[in-house]
Amino acid sequence: MNNFKIIKYNEQYFNQTAELLSLFRDQLRKFKDIDSKPDLASAKRELDSFSKDENYPIYLCLENDVVIGYMILKIDGVIWVEQIYVKESHRRRGVASLLYQEAERRSNEIGEDTLYNCVHPNNEGIISFLKSRGYNVLNLIEIRKPYKDEKSKTVIKVGNNDFDY
Repeated sequence: MNNFKIIKYNEQYFNQTAELLSLFRDQLRKFKDIDSKPDLASAKRELDSFSKDENYPIYLCLENDVVIGYMILKIDGVIWVEQIYVKESHRRRGVASLLYQEAERRSNEIGEDTLYNCVHPNNEGIISFLKSRGYNVLNLIEIRKPYKDEKSKTVIKVGNNDFDY
């Protein structure tokens, strides 16, 4: 039986959470084939900023007092799942589901019946997870100019529009 516990973030878990946040950011860069490695110093600054803003509650999943996953929400009239990350060794063991149950509970508390999620299009793992939980409505698309020297590999069609990706 798993001994997982969901708690609201507190500073005693700062270093463990920052380490996971650095892995999350590294994973996002790799989805775009950007060669990188985890940047713990940047993750610490980012976590420090989130932890001081009441509109960004952070939840941790612990196993035997070790952080194995985290989730950062953004409360802005509705609740966005800003970040969610589970240690690779603990994936497919119900950690993300427990974190999402907490987020959905918070959403219900403010009178909403859904969560909003920003998802990287190459993140098949989270897309499959969200679909399994009934999240299947495309809500927004994010559009930007290409980075200097960026080469797109794919074109994605949304409605009548083609976008480089």
